[in-house]
Amino acid sequence: MSRLLLVILVVVVAVLSSSLMVVNEGERAIVSRFNAIVKENVDGVERTKVFGPGLHFKMPFIDTVRNLDARVQTLDGAADRFVTSEKKDLMVDSYVKWRIHDFEKYYLSTNGGIKSNAEALLQRKINSDLRTEFGQRTIKEIVSGVREGETLDKENSGRDELQRKALENVRKSAEDLGIEVVDVRVKQINLPTNVSSSIFQRMRAERQAVAKEHRAKGREEAEKIRATADANVVVRLSNAQRNAQVLRGEGDAVAAKIYADAYKKDPEFYAFMRSLDAYRASFAGSGNVMVLEPDSEFFRYMKEAKPK
Repeated sequence: MSRLLLVILVVVVAVLSSSLMVVNEGERAIVSRFNAIVKENVDGVERTKVFGPGLHFKMPFIDTVRNLDARVQTLDGAADRFVTSEKKDLMVDSYVKWRIHDFEKYYLSTNGGIKSNAEALLQRKINSDLRTEFGQRTIKEIVSGVREGETLDKENSGRDELQRKALENVRKSAEDLGIEVVDVRVKQINLPTNVSSSIFQRMRAERQAVAKEHRAKGREEAEKIRATADANVVVRLSNAQRNAQVLRGEGDAVAAKIYADAYKKDPEFYAFMRSLDAYRASFAGSGNVMVLEPDSEFFRYMKEAKPK
């Protein structure tokens, strides 16, 4: 008997637990029974019954509960390629803030409220609307924020205007998904990798050309400085040699004057000293050979015992 009561108690607890469902704050729930959505009659109109936060009852083992997040969601997908009005490619990275507005429509359009399905459908609509806005503008208009023939409005211009128009368009197109788009933002706009690399290569080539020009000018200036220095060296050497020649000439003139003065005082003695210097220089080596006539003037002081 106690076992039977225990079994009955377990069955009752299981039935009660399976007949209760908890919907957390920030969530809504839709119940399907035998693959058919549970509906309710509101003002004579049959609608899908959406359960709010709290504790609710359901048919045990029969009803299937699908909890839907009612909070604001962020869709931040990968960057996509867009074409401008001048047929130039841009890689645009954007994100979207959205939330469920019509839970019945959302549940039906996303195959049971699957979030990945909803984001895939929403991403297509956003890309389509952004592609339309980018296709109406040039790269200059996108970057500068001013369209051709318009003036700059600081409060509503450039990327803000593009985002505002994209938000208006995607709000309308997302209504059939039961989704309310709260905001659309463009995070980053870049050129494709192949275009960026070609631009960087062109910039690098331009910088290298400028560097070569500066190096050429530097070498030119170096040659000028080197030529000026060489010219200064030549001029200074020439001046030094000229001054040396002048000093040497002045010294020779002084020496000649001294010799002349000494000759005037005693010509005979001067001639005798000069002859001795000549003898000393001629007979300094051991192998010197001189071929002279016996009565040569060179041996004048060797022949005479006394000078005149």
